[in-house]
Amino acid sequence: MHPAPTDAAAPDRPQPRSIGELFVSFTWLALQGFGGVLAIVQREMVEKKRWLTADEFLEDWAVAQVLPGPNVINLALMIGDRYFGLRGAVAAVAGMLAVPLVVILALAVLYAHYAGNPQVAGALRGMGAVAGGLIAATGIKLIPALRRHPLGFGVCLGFVALVFGAIAFARIPLGWVLLAVGGVTCMWTWKRIGA
Repeated sequence: MHPAPTDAAAPDRPQPRSIGELFVSFTWLALQGFGGVLAIVQREMVEKKRWLTADEFLEDWAVAQVLPGPNVINLALMIGDRYFGLRGAVAAVAGMLAVPLVVILALAVLYAHYAGNPQVAGALRGMGAVAGGLIAATGIKLIPALRRHPLGFGVCLGFVALVFGAIAFARIPLGWVLLAVGGVTCMWTWKRIGA
């Protein structure tokens, strides 16, 4: 049995009942999230299952973005570890990868056969637009959490605009923007909290 839950998994709050439930939940999330699973993970983990609060999700997502590797895999790893330690982390990551891997391999075979079809190309462009919309919707849902940020809502929105401008208009690679703006933001927040 796993050690007593932390306050993040307090007994009065919903949490996964078993490693199997964790595996199935993350498998279901992965199968829903072609082109971007962020919106689906936020909705499932925060709004439906309530395994995380909105603030916990935002904090975990921020850490997941900084760690190397796919963000959602990092998030699954952290959530699995939170509830069942190493076994939970492995189960959550396996849920994110096992069945979707089989689906992707099957789709790759189909795509190789139908790649020249203009309807297939149009469908893929449409899926890209939907994925972008889902990511934007999730970002909008997370804006209220910025109101409680130590730097203040206006400063946070300024950083959002700066990052958007640097990536979308100046075409600066995401890694450099993350290091520069993220580093400044982290240091400034740390000083505000420590003051």
